[in-house]
Amino acid sequence: MRITANGLEFEVDEQGPADGEPLLMIMGLGMQLVAWPDELVADLAARGFRVLRMDNRDIGLSAHLDHLGTPNLLRASLRHLLRLKVRSPYALAAMAEDCVGVLDHLGIKRVHVCGASMGGMIAQHIAASHPERVKSLTLIMTSSGARHLPQAKAAVRRALLSRPRGDDTESRVVHALGVWRVIGSPGYPPDAARQRRRIESSIRRAWHPAGVARQLVAIVADGDRSSLLKQIVAPTRVIHGKDDPLVPVPAAHDLVKKIEHAVADIIPGMGHDLPEQLLPRVAAGIAENAGRSR
Repeated sequence: MRITANGLEFEVDEQGPADGEPLLMIMGLGMQLVAWPDELVADLAARGFRVLRMDNRDIGLSAHLDHLGTPNLLRASLRHLLRLKVRSPYALAAMAEDCVGVLDHLGIKRVHVCGASMGGMIAQHIAASHPERVKSLTLIMTSSGARHLPQAKAAVRRALLSRPRGDDTESRVVHALGVWRVIGSPGYPPDAARQRRRIESSIRRAWHPAGVARQLVAIVADGDRSSLLKQIVAPTRVIHGKDDPLVPVPAAHDLVKKIEHAVADIIPGMGHDLPEQLLPRVAAGIAENAGRSR
């Protein structure tokens, strides 16, 4: 369904009982709502959650903000390395307000929030700026953005910044498969046919690399959220792969240290993805953490 919030249009998907506990799931950089596996959504819905997924601004079927221009990623990276201010077309805080606006449109006062990667960064903003709205918070493979934390290796950064060799769907699929091989879970190899089907379906649904670039600069510009974390009062669970090559696992320990009463589930063999084999564990973790709010 289409929802207008914060002055923009958003594509929102709703699964589960209408009177269930609302659960907002926020995806990461360049990822559409369909990146939340159907099996995970079905599991959560079966547990009684009213599961809300949305395409973030500038991606998927939500509003594309091409009038803001395409940022220079190299310049933004250099300014970040030099600890200079990075200007972005919009902020992660604005993306958090997008989510709150969607909840307002739906008449939802309080919600469980789950964010993955960049979605976890957005979720931190929501929980800190609107503590009265967040019943529980689950942060998956994400970071506070603190400067002292280890960063992704050069090979991982190169893979993320690379581009498909062609403009056709097959070239895009092959490129995406290559990226997931670099950042995925070494202990939980994917079913190759299933992974290809999901990637191809996502690419055919929407393809918007300029939006990914703007989102990436928004992450860089957001910087260190450590001071925000002190304002989070919702029961928090941090789920992170011990073998995450994009957001190394010290980021998870940092979040647990900085968010009061946060607990961690560090999973050996998990990288920067949601392996099919781990979906029951992730769903159980979200549900258990939600139960801490009652």
